[in-house]
Amino acid sequence: MTQSRFELLVGLHVTDQDVYATYRKMMMPILEKYKGSFTYDFAVDQNFTSGAEHPINRLFVITFPDEQGRSQFFNDPDYKQVREKWFNPAVAGATIISSWITT
Repeated sequence: MTQSRFELLVGLHVTDQDVYATYRKMMMPILEKYKGSFTYDFAVDQNFTSGAEHPINRLFVITFPDEQGRSQFFNDPDYKQVREKWFNPAVAGATIISSWITT
């Protein structure tokens, strides 16, 4: 039997691909500390319909063992530093499109 996972579908407007790639590299050890991972990751070149207030050119699913793991990851002081230094200058908009528990 597969264990349940807490997952988020996220759409981003990445404006600096190189800086964003550095962000992903720097945040991965922190994500792995909380047993998180990316299960899907797409570059998007067209948006036909979107409820976001920004364009979306990156779409991914990030997954954690549970909602507590998600919360611990996003509140981790080391993650917050990485986000401030690398994510914020590279991303003009972020939208959580959906969240769910997979069993």
